[in-house]
Amino acid sequence: MQGGCYCGALRYEIIADPVMKAQCHCRECQYITGGGPNFFMAIPDDSFTITKGTAATFTRSDLENPRTRQFCGTCGTHITTLLPGRPLVIVKVGTLDDPAENYGEPQLAIFMKDSQPYHVVPPDLPCFQDRAPPPK
Repeated sequence: MQGGCYCGALRYEIIADPVMKAQCHCRECQYITGGGPNFFMAIPDDSFTITKGTAATFTRSDLENPRTRQFCGTCGTHITTLLPGRPLVIVKVGTLDDPAENYGEPQLAIFMKDSQPYHVVPPDLPCFQDRAPPPK
């Protein structure tokens, strides 16, 4: 799979299948997306490579265990989120070259406790108030 930012300055490649495909409704993701849920894939970190450009980063200094957001420093497109202590890269689905082919649809929805009335969730999608339980 390949993808990149809106202006093309940042490109990446993924060489493994996602371990999770989901939509996140947390308040932090709403800031990143402009108000909607964040559609994402969790990818093993050793299978994600930036192939063009250098990502700018942002990590909040006022939080315990903050996430690091990677984005294009030119156009601002949010590409990934890095989770402290977890060997995963969270890739934003809208940055994939072929989101319909590579993502398809979410397997679950998380942080529904922060969901807004206008967020649309498929009726048969498993939903969790916080994080999803670990895979079995």
